[in-house]
Amino acid sequence: MERKLRFDLRIGGCDIRKCGILGCGRIGTTVAYTLMQTGWFSDLVLIDPDYRVAEIEAADMAHALPFHTPMDIYAGDYADLSDCGLIILAPEVGQEYGGEDRSVQCVKQLRTATGNILLYNQNAILINVCEPVEELSHMIYRTSGYPASRVIGIGTVLETARLKQMVGRYLGVDSRNVHSFIIGEHGENEIPVWSSANVSGVDLSHYCDSCGRGYDKAMLDGLFRDVRDSACRIAGTKGAGYYAIAESVKRIVSAIVRDEHTILTVSALAEGHYGLEDVYLSLPCIVSRGGVKRVLEIPLDEDEETRLRRAAKRLKEPVR
Repeated sequence: MERKLRFDLRIGGCDIRKCGILGCGRIGTTVAYTLMQTGWFSDLVLIDPDYRVAEIEAADMAHALPFHTPMDIYAGDYADLSDCGLIILAPEVGQEYGGEDRSVQCVKQLRTATGNILLYNQNAILINVCEPVEELSHMIYRTSGYPASRVIGIGTVLETARLKQMVGRYLGVDSRNVHSFIIGEHGENEIPVWSSANVSGVDLSHYCDSCGRGYDKAMLDGLFRDVRDSACRIAGTKGAGYYAIAESVKRIVSAIVRDEHTILTVSALAEGHYGLEDVYLSLPCIVSRGGVKRVLEIPLDEDEETRLRRAAKRLKEPVR
């Protein structure tokens, strides 16, 4: 029985119970702390360019372990990733350093990180949290040589959750009963899919009419703008958001570790979907133990599909 359990938890020589987190800034450490509390892992390895930072963060979290499921959490180097089933890339950079803008820094850090990962591990699932998410996820995919199913961006998982929360509050219904997507890209050009939105299977327009609210498209678009602009408001006040991002990563990790075959709007490679090729987009995907099992081509109305094609055109060339 023990041998079967071990077999089920190992994929390509990697142990799904071992997770590496690259980057010990606010996002990376919040992701680590959130995952530490799940009880899913035997090991969490923290890696940062400044080893001392990773060491201190790991020690701080380890002191909380008596309140949680036993595990090992420690600072490490890339060699410690050799049998990690999951590796989360969350390098944190400032707005400007040495005259370089943030995106240039992210590209350099992720290229270096990807190259170092490949020295020790070619079988993990990589989850990119660094922005711009779609472009950088595509760059990681091209650089690593990993199959697209195992290079995943955080996508619009958080934005979709925010939309559900706001629509649920507007309608006075549990947000878990609201089914809607935000697709395209993680950022200001994200696209709400109102055409298939529903509340527990009831078309959104019909539900609005039945509860006396009326289907007010202008109101719904206003809710979407609040979703789109919320990240900027949070960042403008506290520098960055990280709690909800960490929960979004946790949701993706849950689908992988627990082999859920759940549908999440992660960043994935479009391969003929909507006639688009060789571009990473946030689209509904079935996520399971092997990563992205399938990218779904959900029905879109004419405006939604036009906006998706525009997003794909902007994202077609990955960050260099």
